[in-house]
Amino acid sequence: MNTIGPYRNRQETYPFYSLPLCRGPKRSIEHAHETLGEALLGIELQYSGIDIRFKVNVTKTPVCTLNVDDGVYASLQNAIANQYWYQMYMDDLPIWSVLGESAGRAETYIWTHKDFTVEYNGNQIIKVVLMNTDLVPVHVGSPISFTYQVTWIPSSVPFEDRFNHYLDFDFFEHKIHWFSIFNSFMMVLFLVGLVSMILLRTLRRDYARYNKEDGLSDLDRELGDEYGWKQVHGDVFRQPAYPGLLASVIGSGTHLAVVSCVVLLLAVTNRLYTERGGFMSTAIFVFAASAPINGMVGGSLYAQMSGKKWIRQFLLGSTLLPILTFAAAFLVNLVAVYYQTSRSIPFLTMLAVVAILLFVIIPLNLVGTVLGRNLCGQANYPCRINSVPRPIPEKKWFMEPGFLILVTGMLPFGSIFIELYFIFTSFWAYKIYFVFGFTLLVLLLLMAVCSSVSAVGTYFLLNSEDYRWQWTSFMSGASISIYAYLYSAYYFIFKTKMNGFFQTSFFFVYMGLFCMYLGVLCGSIAYLAASRFVRKIYSTVKVD
Repeated sequence: MNTIGPYRNRQETYPFYSLPLCRGPKRSIEHAHETLGEALLGIELQYSGIDIRFKVNVTKTPVCTLNVDDGVYASLQNAIANQYWYQMYMDDLPIWSVLGESAGRAETYIWTHKDFTVEYNGNQIIKVVLMNTDLVPVHVGSPISFTYQVTWIPSSVPFEDRFNHYLDFDFFEHKIHWFSIFNSFMMVLFLVGLVSMILLRTLRRDYARYNKEDGLSDLDRELGDEYGWKQVHGDVFRQPAYPGLLASVIGSGTHLAVVSCVVLLLAVTNRLYTERGGFMSTAIFVFAASAPINGMVGGSLYAQMSGKKWIRQFLLGSTLLPILTFAAAFLVNLVAVYYQTSRSIPFLTMLAVVAILLFVIIPLNLVGTVLGRNLCGQANYPCRINSVPRPIPEKKWFMEPGFLILVTGMLPFGSIFIELYFIFTSFWAYKIYFVFGFTLLVLLLLMAVCSSVSAVGTYFLLNSEDYRWQWTSFMSGASISIYAYLYSAYYFIFKTKMNGFFQTSFFFVYMGLFCMYLGVLCGSIAYLAASRFVRKIYSTVKVD
């Protein structure tokens, strides 16, 4: 047996035997977490006591008898009234069923007979179907006898396809899903084409004007109408505010982008959804193993910004996302412990995660930081930096960084919001997500959109002679998190029937964490694209 909980709140689960339910006579090891991913996902495996042997049919056989007193009756009545469902496993195949049915407050019924139909191919189990029968009313003082039976049926389905029974192909491969992918792809083509056309035409005109100005005397140039992005060439590579923080979030976001692509590729090729906690365990392993990427990107960027406190930056980059994740998990864990749900993270699991951070992630991040500072730490800017910062002139309100940040986040969100619906439905409802190829494609399209809009926004900002492009470009990509979080609130209110303090806090805290990851990832891609764009345009302009 695994867990049990209210149907409307998928994450509000409890150990199955936290309810006063009896189990069969056969005993085995209880309460075992097989992997780190299972422990973090709240999987509580306990033996049911039901004796099932391979290819041995079992007629209706007693399991146990439950004596119903006032406490047992109250617990069962509350559970059945809240539509409690439970999950169990046979040969790593999940099985779901409801506990009972309720006829208002007048009568409570519980299913007492489990009829297992097991399909097999050779020596391997292919499919397990559980059908509940014998609906019995629950009354104080009336014992309830539970029974089961098992029927084995041969099957021609190969073992590698046995999980197809659980996959909703009609839902995930619906034409609207394909349409969303096509829509995102066309948006990318349109944006890239538009960016290329506008910027090439505009930059060509700018280059011609600037080259004409280069032939003028200094007096004529001063009397001329000077404006545009060339005027800030002496400040465009000036150190931004909080360079250590910026380098840390860029390194963390690049790390997340690499981890996301690698994990999705592994999910496509290895079908991680077939293993309990497989996706979570794989993500943790890849995140830890690829930690040098964070240090290399963040360390090299901080060195290029002439940062002096590199140890502080290295520690910040190593622990920024883990600490924020631990803080969110700690808040939810407090609520989970109070409610005694299976979502409470065991103490030993916490120690294991902390050990991974201290003894794997931080040392590997240090290696990456040292390599980044020594191999890629030279700035090699195409323009010299003026000793005195140039004053930023007044500009139109729609050229202010705040407005550009909000506007440029809309298009990236528009390219993924349909995919977000499928992802949310699989995690918060009862669908197994398996179309990771779609997710990988959408992620790549999202990166392309972020890069395009960041280049356009940076050009507009520099053309208004505002050289504060570093944080603006990062925030233009990161602003997608605002729209994603608002969409998650819409999904919670209008697409689900979740209720209760635990489920609500679980939803909004972890959605906030997810949106933060998404924002850091997109912000880093936007910054890297803007940085390359800025270097490119200033490397082709003659400056004194």
